[in-house]
Amino acid sequence: MHEGLVFLLTILAAAPAAAEDDRTAVEAVVKAAYVDGVHADFDPRAMRKGFDPAFRMQVLRDGTITSLTLEEWIERMEKSVRENPAPKPVVRHEFKLVDVTGTAAVARVELWRDGRHVFTDYLSLYKRPDGWKIAAKTFYAHPK
Repeated sequence: MHEGLVFLLTILAAAPAAAEDDRTAVEAVVKAAYVDGVHADFDPRAMRKGFDPAFRMQVLRDGTITSLTLEEWIERMEKSVRENPAPKPVVRHEFKLVDVTGTAAVARVELWRDGRHVFTDYLSLYKRPDGWKIAAKTFYAHPK
C-alpha cells in the first residue's frame, strides 16, 4: 500500500510541472511564430514552423466572418511588405491568459506596435508530435 501511495503522490507532484512545461512551450511558440514571426520580423519560415498547416484565421469585418489560411495570410503580408516597405516596428506583447488542458491550449495575447495597442489575439493551439502548433486565431483590432 505504501508503494502505491508514493507512486500516486509522485504522479500528482509531476502534473503541475508538466503543465508548467506545456505553458512555457505554448508561450515560446506564440512568441517565435506569432509575435516575432508575424509582427516584429515578418518571417514566413518562423510562421510555418509554429503554425499548423491547417491553421485558419477568422476575420470579422462588416458583420461577416471570413477565413484565411496560413499561406493566404503569408501571401498578403509578402505583398504588403513589397508594396509598402517600412522599418521594423517595436513590438511588445503580454500573455493575459495561457490555459492548457492535455493536448489543447488557448492563449490571449495583447500586442503593441510602436507603443500603440493594436490587437487582442485569441490563439488556439494543439500539441502535435513535433510540438505545440497554432491552429486558429480570432482577434480584436483596437481602433487607431
